[in-house]
Amino acid sequence: MIRKIIEINEEKCNGCGACATACHEGAIGMVNGKAKLLRDDYCDGLGDCLPTCPTGAISFVEREAAAYNEAAVLAAKERKQESQLRQWPVQIKLAPINAPWFNGAKLLVAADCTAYAYATFHQDFIKEHVTLIGCPKLDAEDYSIKLTEIIQNNDIRSITVARMEVPCCGGIEAATKTALQNSGKFIPWNVITITTDGRILKSFT
Repeated sequence: MIRKIIEINEEKCNGCGACATACHEGAIGMVNGKAKLLRDDYCDGLGDCLPTCPTGAISFVEREAAAYNEAAVLAAKERKQESQLRQWPVQIKLAPINAPWFNGAKLLVAADCTAYAYATFHQDFIKEHVTLIGCPKLDAEDYSIKLTEIIQNNDIRSITVARMEVPCCGGIEAATKTALQNSGKFIPWNVITITTDGRILKSFT
């Protein structure tokens, strides 16, 4: 059917993720650092995402597209509400140095506040990751020591650091970077910074 639907200009997209957060239907996702319309039938054509885009990368077009499927959207929302946590404990200071679930794992090292600030943290960050959390301002210990041991003693495939934009969160990023250097291993890693109002401020490798 021909209907009104959004279109995303990838060249204009700066990868901030604001549109994905604003899309209540889950039609937009981040793919390789760019916003992408994942499913036509999830887009209701109302455009809640348009005013959030700082670069004007989103517009309306009329084209052949699947009809909006409200039932599928509701089912997807229910699935997103399921916990994606794969292991316990999650606190860095409580985690074992060696555990079966570390082997071959994609490791997420997250500041405590990120899961409260970012609405779909489980689905977008914890899913398919082993998660370790901490707060460098509240915990009086050097996370880099524990993280170094975990990296050295396990087959970690990749590391993602999720931190808040506030200065104190720099500690968890610095600890992870130090741990990687001290481990002597070369592991792909990236840092995602989240704003206090729940947007992705920047992401870099």
